[in-house]
Amino acid sequence: MGKSFLRRVFNRILHLLARNAPGSTSLRPLLHRMRGVRLGKNVFIGDDVYLENEYPERVTIMDNTIISTRSMILCNTRGSGQVIIGPDVLIGPGAMLICPTKKTLSIGAGAVITNGSLVTSSVAPQLLIAPPRSVAIGRATVPWCKSATIEQFVLGIRPLRPTDKGPGPAAAPPAESSQQGPAKPGT
Repeated sequence: MGKSFLRRVFNRILHLLARNAPGSTSLRPLLHRMRGVRLGKNVFIGDDVYLENEYPERVTIMDNTIISTRSMILCNTRGSGQVIIGPDVLIGPGAMLICPTKKTLSIGAGAVITNGSLVTSSVAPQLLIAPPRSVAIGRATVPWCKSATIEQFVLGIRPLRPTDKGPGPAAAPPAESSQQGPAKPGT
């Protein structure tokens, strides 16, 4: 189903306006509706949210849903699919919903997609989806900002052995040795 050149340009202009305009519960939803996105009542759309550019009519967002800042919803990856977001869903900042080719990606009522999550398959109602913890996987011996090329940076990466990982970012500092002996109760 092809769209006219003018309609495609008009959709992109509206999309650009919707990503940057004020009015997360008023103007932004209105602009997305004009593009063809199906929106329910009380939908909150945060700053710089990317809602499918080529086929906005393939996105449905039901009542009382919150789509946080810089989230991305795509349904056109090598063939258009469809994204249906149920009512009372929270999509956290930086989350990405990417529909598989020619499929339907549905997010059930009351589901929570946390910050930075990548969702490529349907989510049952009321599930909490979170990305894996950030963990150290290597040591960057050539700092990114000081490398002249990406190749230099990549060549400077050294994989970590299990014994190299050391304390994580939330680990407590090592305890200092004390010459005073054990603490007395109540002190």
